[in-house]
Amino acid sequence: MVSLLLAIIYMAFISLGLPDSLLGSAWPVMRLALGAPLSFAGVISMIIAGGTIVSSLLSERLTRRLGTGLVTAVSVAMTALALFGFSISGSVAMLCLWAVPYGLGAGAVDAALNNYVALHYSSRHMSWLHCFWGVGASISPYIMGAAIARSSWQTGYRAVSVIQVILTAGLFLSLPLWKRPQTQGETGASRPLLGLRGALRIPGVPYILLAFFGYCAAETTTGLWASSYLVEARGVDAGTAARFASLFYLGITFGRFLNGFVADRLGDKRLIRVGVAVMALGMVMIMLPVASDIPALAGLIVIGLGCAPVYPSIIHATPYNFGEANSQAIIGIQMASAYTGSTFMPPLFGLIASTIGIRLYPFYLAAFALLLWVMTERVNGLNRAKQGV
Repeated sequence: MVSLLLAIIYMAFISLGLPDSLLGSAWPVMRLALGAPLSFAGVISMIIAGGTIVSSLLSERLTRRLGTGLVTAVSVAMTALALFGFSISGSVAMLCLWAVPYGLGAGAVDAALNNYVALHYSSRHMSWLHCFWGVGASISPYIMGAAIARSSWQTGYRAVSVIQVILTAGLFLSLPLWKRPQTQGETGASRPLLGLRGALRIPGVPYILLAFFGYCAAETTTGLWASSYLVEARGVDAGTAARFASLFYLGITFGRFLNGFVADRLGDKRLIRVGVAVMALGMVMIMLPVASDIPALAGLIVIGLGCAPVYPSIIHATPYNFGEANSQAIIGIQMASAYTGSTFMPPLFGLIASTIGIRLYPFYLAAFALLLWVMTERVNGLNRAKQGV
């Protein structure tokens, strides 16, 4: 029964990734059909991100009241409904309306599932589960591409909605499997809700929030601006730049698969350190003032491999760093901090690139990698102090 539940959680992580890359892959066709400007995809993305941030902050309250299984099932159902809503939208106003449940469904399930796995499963499963998120995010553009080639973008959204509906049914049927002895991190026993203010008073929480902000800012900025940097700053042809930009995400997914084999042996703290060091190596490769484009192209893959262990390891370490009783609230706030970084920092670099120059790309990434390193080491220092080491 435990293995069946784990299989369902793996499927749920694929479901988390499926919607994330749909808008980007469909937008070139969608905007023409709806008469929307190219830039309006950013508005829709920000509405989705806003909903995700709100539901992440509410995850402690929702999970304590409903339980992880029901929160997951209801959230995936909301996402399925929102995807169907996208498929029947005839205007950008309708897309903005459906973007609200789209985002609200994503945040609560992300925080609830990550906390459940952090409490009940080993670090290797956390790494492999996030690898499965990458599988979902990689599959959906192919689904959308096939739908556009054969029918329409609406069909693509409808197809992914049907997949989410099937998964929703499976999640509701699996609810009895989730009724295992719960930890303090899920029930909170009789403790009052921790909330944002309470979490920020816990030593180390502000540091880990800044670390998560820095990591997600670095990851999303790398992916969004990689092609533009290669073309504009290094003169790489657009086709080659696009292929290597996609290999950045492949590096993350494949890296998480490999990390699963060593995660339990190395531990979360070492994995984070190794990941940040590899990220920094990739950024240095992009910075190198050499005529050949090979170091810069390879650097993107190296950054992806470095990113691979960081996100799942920070999440998995949360109950250890801050206590099982506080983990659900803190993971929800970490999710909100992560989405804030990934939503606002890439557009900020766009502004910097247009006013100062796109050659600042690797230095901008390095600033967030440094923030990530400093903040995670501060958390490690607090843990050593608590243990009297």
